[in-house]
Amino acid sequence: MNQPLSHHLLTMAYQNAWANHRLAKAWGQLSPQELAAPRVSFFPSLRATLNHILTCDWFYVDALERELRGDAPHPDCYVFFTDDEPFTAVVDLKREQAHVDRRLIAYCEQMRDADLGKIVTIARDTPQHESRLRLLSHLFEHQIHHRGQVHAMLSGTSIAPPQLDEFFCAGEAGLRAADFAELGWTEALIWGY
Repeated sequence: MNQPLSHHLLTMAYQNAWANHRLAKAWGQLSPQELAAPRVSFFPSLRATLNHILTCDWFYVDALERELRGDAPHPDCYVFFTDDEPFTAVVDLKREQAHVDRRLIAYCEQMRDADLGKIVTIARDTPQHESRLRLLSHLFEHQIHHRGQVHAMLSGTSIAPPQLDEFFCAGEAGLRAADFAELGWTEALIWGY
């Protein structure tokens, strides 16, 4: 079946939420001390990395939603980074990440290929102008990059990092079935058949 690029981006938004869900089931078992413990990575702890993923998601999803509504860019886009770690409790981090993941899915649900070239503006010190396609591609890459770091840091704990590469292949549906049930998703919902 030939799917439009916009549908692929929607599946990437679902994959992002699924990977965050699966990963949170692992890091959510850590104590607050283990979550904040110094580790070797770009950010100094699991908690710091998870908060970075979240605040960057806020930053980019806000810009995408503003463009979609026809609103002006956020006048202080750096407000999302006021606090490096806005959440320290596992329950809060999980809830807020799941919420922004749902916002990203909702954004991608409305897209069509003809809209991928629309320009999203972020009012940085030097304004950034990107097409929806390029900004979404960057956002997904950013998430994958830092989730990989979380995955690697988990290897240094008593909790085994989960598989995060069982989303796209049809033959691996059984490996994600339990997660899909927890999320209220079906294969048909995501793949469109």
